[in-house]
Amino acid sequence: QVQLVESGGGLVQPGGSLRLSCAASGSIFSINAMAWYIQAPGNQRELVATITSGGSTIYADSVKGRFTISRDNTKNTVYLQMSSLKPEDTAVYYCRAWLQATAQAMGQTYWGQGTQVTVSS
Repeated sequence: QVQLVESGGGLVQPGGSLRLSCAASGSIFSINAMAWYIQAPGNQRELVATITSGGSTIYADSVKGRFTISRDNTKNTVYLQMSSLKPEDTAVYYCRAWLQATAQAMGQTYWGQGTQVTVSS
């Protein structure tokens, strides 16, 4: 069984920084893309950033230049370095991974449980 566990959320002042981590564990043959999403109260879940197994990245316009997604394939972990944080970045941040549990399995999507980020003075 595959699990994604996020960590690193918390309360930060506007202009501050946070680093989120998401570690995948369990039966994992290969991980393709990994991504971070945000969901603010009353809003739909939205894509923040994606990184492929080869390291190619895509960012939402709202975070370009402020957030950096990276991954450590040896640890099956994806990171989100967030800087110049704004109150509107306040949300629950979710990790998502597209992976194969075994060589014979089809690719599936897995989600983490989410971690709260609050930007407030």
